Amino acid sequence: MKEVYITRISKFLPNEPVSNDQMEERLGILNGTVSKARRVVLRNNQIKTRYYALDTDGQITHNNAELTKEAIALLCDADFTTNDIQILSCGTGSPDQILPSHTAMVHGHLKNGNLEINSPSGACCSGMNALKYGYMAIKSAQNTNAVCTGSERASSWMKSDVFENEIEHLKQLEETPILAFNKDFLRWMLSDGAGAFLLENQPNGNCPLKIEWMQGYSYAYELEACMYAGGDKQENGELKPWSEYPSEEWAQRSLFAIKQDVKLLSENILTKGVDSLKKVLDKNNLKPQDITYYLPHISSYYFKETLYQEMKNQGIEIPLENWFMNLSKVGNIGSASIYIMLEELVASGKLKKGDTILLSVPESSRFSYTYAYLTVC
Repeated sequence: MKEVYITRISKFLPNEPVSNDQMEERLGILNGTVSKARRVVLRNNQIKTRYYALDTDGQITHNNAELTKEAIALLCDADFTTNDIQILSCGTGSPDQILPSHTAMVHGHLKNGNLEINSPSGACCSGMNALKYGYMAIKSAQNTNAVCTGSERASSWMKSDVFENEIEHLKQLEETPILAFNKDFLRWMLSDGAGAFLLENQPNGNCPLKIEWMQGYSYAYELEACMYAGGDKQENGELKPWSEYPSEEWAQRSLFAIKQDVKLLSENILTKGVDSLKKVLDKNNLKPQDITYYLPHISSYYFKETLYQEMKNQGIEIPLENWFMNLSKVGNIGSASIYIMLEELVASGKLKKGDTILLSVPESSRFSYTYAYLTVC
C-alpha cells in the first residue's frame, strides 16, 4: 500500500464578497417584502460575508462546473498541468443538471485528454467522498495522482424567481404567501465556491500533508431526511420525489428549492456528530490531545459552543484553541467548505512538521459524517 499526500491546494471564490445587507439585492425579494427570517438567521450563524456566482444585478456569472474548473486551473502550473491529471473526482451537492454527472461536465471544461472520472453525489460529504476515492486509488497503487474537489453553486437555487410560482399559487388559493421557514432558512446560510486538492504518492510541494486515514458514518438507517431538494416531505417523514408529482406542481411547490427540517437538524446534528467522532477516535486509537488542529465544517456559529459542550459531555473535548474555522468570512460552501478551510490554514504559515489535522464534515441531508486525519510532513 502506498502513502498518500495532499501536495497542492487551491480555491476559487467568485466575484466580490457579499455583505449581509447586500444579500437580498443579489438573491431577490419575495412578494415585494423583505424576509423576516433573514436577520434572525444571520444573527445566529454570524456569517459576515459570502460569495455568489452572481453579478450585482443578480445575473449568473459561473455555473458549478465552471467554478470547479477555475479551482483546478489554480492548482496547476508549468510543473503540473491539467494534462498530468490521472483521476478527476469532484463532489457537489448542487450539480448543474441531473445528467451528465458533475465531474463529466468539469472534464468537458478542462479539455485535458482521457482520464478516469468519479462523481460522488450527496451534500457536504460529497467533497470528502471525492477525496476518499482519490485517496484509495493512490493507496492501492492504481494511480500516482488524483485531483479531488468540492464545489457548490447554491445561489441559483436560492434566487427569488425559484419561488415566484409558489408565491403566486398561494395568492390564487387566497393563502398568506409567506415562504416556509424550512426554505427561507437556507437562503441566508449557503454560499458559492470551489476548492481542489492534488493528491500524490510522494511528499512533494512546500507543505505536504500525509493522509493517515479516512472514515465515514451514516445514521440514515434511524433518521429521516433533514435537508433535501427535488422532492417534498410527507407527514410520515418520507420524501416524495419530484418525478412522482405532475410537472405543473414542480414550480407551485418549489420542489427544486433546497429545504431543511430545522427541528430535526437541531435535535440530531450535534449528538450524532459527537457520537461519530467518538467512534472514529476509538477506532483509530486517537485521543483529543493528539490533534493539533481541528477543522469542523459547521453551518453556523450557533452550533460551535453547543458542539464543544457535547464533546465535553461525551469525554472527548478538543480545546477551542485547537479549532480552525473561516465560516464568518466565506460562508457555508457545503462540500467545498473543508477544502477552503484547509487551504486557508496551510496559507496561514502556522503549520509545523509533525502537526496533525482532523477534518470533520457533517452532512445534514440524512445525517452522514466523514473524517480525515492528516500529518504535516
